[in-house]
Amino acid sequence: MRHKQIEIAEIPVANNQPLVLFGGLNVLESRELTLSVAEQFAGVCSELSIPLVFKASFDKSNRSSVGSFRGPGIEKGLAWLGEVKERHGLPIITDIHEPDQAAVASCVADVLQLPAFLSRQTDLVVAMAETGLAINIKKAQFLAPQEMGHILRKFEAAGNERLMLCERGSSFGYNNLVVDMLGFAVMKQFHYPVIFDVTHALQKPGALAASADGRRNQVTALAKAGISQGIAGLFLEAHPKPDQALCDGPCALRLDQLHPFLEQMQALDTLIKSQPDIDTA
Repeated sequence: MRHKQIEIAEIPVANNQPLVLFGGLNVLESRELTLSVAEQFAGVCSELSIPLVFKASFDKSNRSSVGSFRGPGIEKGLAWLGEVKERHGLPIITDIHEPDQAAVASCVADVLQLPAFLSRQTDLVVAMAETGLAINIKKAQFLAPQEMGHILRKFEAAGNERLMLCERGSSFGYNNLVVDMLGFAVMKQFHYPVIFDVTHALQKPGALAASADGRRNQVTALAKAGISQGIAGLFLEAHPKPDQALCDGPCALRLDQLHPFLEQMQALDTLIKSQPDIDTA
């Protein structure tokens, strides 16, 4: 199979390259927490020689409840992410929700993320494409893997082919998500790098009174299943105290488990990519 490769701050990202981690916080809660979590991610990834793109959201505008924590906003949030970039030399990925945020966020971010619920919004796609940055396209919970081709064509028509496709589970009835492992192969047929957002795939949307529940205890099993499909990267959110996290704590990995978790994922990725493809068609 042909593999398209993109570069993010000199990090090669492709389905046949070593695993890249897109990891960090769900939402920026404070400057101090941001810098502390970034330092721990950077230290672990440096020790394991895993390429890292640091992730955090400055705004979570797609929450269920009006009382949900949204984040510090674009100005303060980008300042914190800029400090992470300067201190640790890490490329940054963050999501945007409105077309006019694209150019502003591109002053700090190396990768812009297209949220799953907004992935068919053409004006947002075009604004993101025009920045020239790498784009992580979240697959909407209501789209089939093969439908991602339409979104790819929109970005290409707008002049951007620095694209990645990100699996994050599909709606399965009420308050549940499932991950179709055969969907990875479908998306890989577009040749672009495929990323697995394992922590959001653990969500149980709307399962709590005013927020999502999650299945943190199953993160290792689900991550192993995804990595076994021979993909470019893993998307992961962690928190030092997930039960106190202000957003999606039930899905977040405990930060003190990051090293042993990544050690296993790296070993599995190396094994899978050392095996030749078998043509069973």
